[in-house]
Amino acid sequence: MGITEKIAEIEREIARTQKNKATEYHLGLLKAKLARYRVMLLEPTAKSGPKGAGFDVVRSGDARVALIGFPSVGKSTLLSKTTGTHSEAASYEFTTLTCIPGKINYNGAQIQLLDLPGIIEGAAQGKGRGRQVIAVAKTADLILMMLDATKGPRQRELLEAELEAVGIRINAHKPNIYFKVKKGGGISFNATCKTTYLNERMVYNILHDYKIHNAEVLVREDATVDQFIDVVLGNRKYINCLYCYNKIDQISIDEVDKLARQDNTVVASCESDLNIDYLVDQMWHHLDLMRVYTKPRGQAPDFEGGLILRRGTTVEGVCKAIHKSLVEEFNYALVWGTSTKHSPQRVGITHVVEDEDVVQIVKKKK
Repeated sequence: MGITEKIAEIEREIARTQKNKATEYHLGLLKAKLARYRVMLLEPTAKSGPKGAGFDVVRSGDARVALIGFPSVGKSTLLSKTTGTHSEAASYEFTTLTCIPGKINYNGAQIQLLDLPGIIEGAAQGKGRGRQVIAVAKTADLILMMLDATKGPRQRELLEAELEAVGIRINAHKPNIYFKVKKGGGISFNATCKTTYLNERMVYNILHDYKIHNAEVLVREDATVDQFIDVVLGNRKYINCLYCYNKIDQISIDEVDKLARQDNTVVASCESDLNIDYLVDQMWHHLDLMRVYTKPRGQAPDFEGGLILRRGTTVEGVCKAIHKSLVEEFNYALVWGTSTKHSPQRVGITHVVEDEDVVQIVKKKK
């Protein structure tokens, strides 16, 4: 029996097993085996044959966005409309056969947009060019999931399942679980909060299934069995996802309103140029980007060439963005903007800056 058949068999057993207190350990072990087989399927050994050709795309710009979707949902049209890069678009499926990069200039930032070939159901098992597409998606800062507004919710569920199967966790945070494999001492399990899904026996069984007999586990949140397995495997990617429903000019206004009210969702029509600007603006916000302006002493702020940084960046990050040696010479900073109580405010290197703050770095006296 091959790996694909084993995965299908475990999925069938999970589906027909009732979920209750008596079966939670059995389901936990099944999920651990399922995750292990999926890793084996996606990362085959060297003996399994030569590597296939991937998408060689050089990372550029301040952030990378990957377009994921089924064939003929408007990915190539969106790339052409927003970046000016030509990507073949036609009414038949699989028009795009390789990865085509484009660049969006917005708020002074350069956002790399990747038009990937349409994926099909079973991409996680390597069908179509699924493995290459998903490998590129793992390197992205944001996944833009293109959906057809004229089709039902099933398309979104299938795409989410394909990403979930290859270890991409969309719009989720990394579980607050400390896990470390040790050389001896057995398995140590502790929790700083009430746990609904995990206990010592469950953790012990899962780790033994992965042939881990000595480890330290500290659970700091009420995590599920799936989240604990993700921590054990350690190869999961947590990426923000923005859903874009295209072709809204072909459905009623009530259907558009219903789709637009969903979380992390934008409705648009690439062919009719409807809502494209708002889509780009939402990409900016979901990438957690911000602009910070610098001010040399005795001069006006440089509002033309601001720094593009991630939200939550400290003054130390601003220094490194200017020059890596500036951190060693740092004395204090003067900040104007919404991150301060008054302007200007003298701050230290750990101060968190906000969008459109103006920062003046003062060096130590030599």
